[in-house]
Amino acid sequence: MQREPQATNAMLMARRNAAVPRGVGHSHQIFIAKGENAEIWDVEGRRYIDFAGGIAVLNTGHRNPAIIEAVKAQLDQYTHTCFQVLAYEPYVELAERLNAKAPGDFAKKTLFLTTGAEAVENAIKIARAHTGRSGIIAFTGGYHGRTLLTLGMTGKVAPYKLGFGPFPNEIFHARFPNALHGVSVDDAMASIEQIFKNDIEASRVAAIILEPVQGEGGFNVAPPELFQRLRALCDLHGILLIADEVQTGAGRTGTWFAVEQAGVAPDLITMAKSMAGGFPISAVIGRADVMDAPAAGGLGGTYAGSPLACAAALAVLDEFEKHSLLQRSQEVGQRITASLQALAKKHTCIAEVRGLGAMVAMELCKNGDPHQPDADLTKALAAEATRRGLIILTCGTYGNVVRILVPLTVSDAVLDEGLAIVEASLDALQG
Repeated sequence: MQREPQATNAMLMARRNAAVPRGVGHSHQIFIAKGENAEIWDVEGRRYIDFAGGIAVLNTGHRNPAIIEAVKAQLDQYTHTCFQVLAYEPYVELAERLNAKAPGDFAKKTLFLTTGAEAVENAIKIARAHTGRSGIIAFTGGYHGRTLLTLGMTGKVAPYKLGFGPFPNEIFHARFPNALHGVSVDDAMASIEQIFKNDIEASRVAAIILEPVQGEGGFNVAPPELFQRLRALCDLHGILLIADEVQTGAGRTGTWFAVEQAGVAPDLITMAKSMAGGFPISAVIGRADVMDAPAAGGLGGTYAGSPLACAAALAVLDEFEKHSLLQRSQEVGQRITASLQALAKKHTCIAEVRGLGAMVAMELCKNGDPHQPDADLTKALAAEATRRGLIILTCGTYGNVVRILVPLTVSDAVLDEGLAIVEASLDALQG
């Protein structure tokens, strides 16, 4: 294995550019050498506070000791069999525990896969098998993955869909509510009725899918009313309701599933990212009768539900219970929100601070006008924060949203240090 002696970020990035396709983007020109809870150190020895969390993968922090210990113990037993060939108990136990956590007073079953896109794609397969229908309704600004089917559902062209079409048909997009930009729940529901009138009859729609909080779309929160009205609409027409919790799940929003806060039980829930503390696994959780619709052999995958990832996911569940991480998520979110709202009073470029639990973002604009998105300032803020020792991410349809996904296990001191860097960076850029 080739390794640079005393490698620098620049040296490694040059190797990366020569060996890895440009389509794999990079937010920061940094190579990590070590991670610890909410902090990382690069190959040059510089420390950074991590407000990205591997894009919502590290709710329990970098190298959480309990998770590492669980995976090490599993390594001493077996690492792979393919669950469809030789079953193993951690898969079953994890399914049992997630079934118990999912909302809804009905029997549930869980399927494990490897990535979030796989979970979403399989949820659509299951919905089509159960309903015998083909149509799918998603929402503008939604993000559901990078496979062709999930890209078809994703409501953001650049950079995800550029040059990759055509996409699977019978996928339609309704409007997602956004009070800041004048889109109400009534508007969203009316757009679905327009789809029924103009594009596909309700009796051919298998599922409606949405994120409780849009991730790539800019941390737009689905109002509880939207979920409640969608539930009623789906029940009326025999359509399945799917909550895509790949980014919101595993406690990020202050409840294990964000949809719990809407008081609605979806037919299917997808999750991935933080459910195993950084080890690759995803899940589809749903009504038992719906989950059993595909024929035997119709679901699965060679690495799906890896024993190592199942062990890690069980440890994540234990950590949430042991350390009251759902409550901590709410506390972290309140601290972030208060800090950003105080910053908004100083700077008219902050159009809105929004989020749910510890999934918080601020939208930036020009001239104090929310309808003039400022992607340049957003990009500059991320760069300035990095220069000062903080890793943050941007998102949004117009690239003008700064999102915070710090590990829930962060200490108050490190969290406040990171928030102070956000403030100092914006102050420097705005004079």
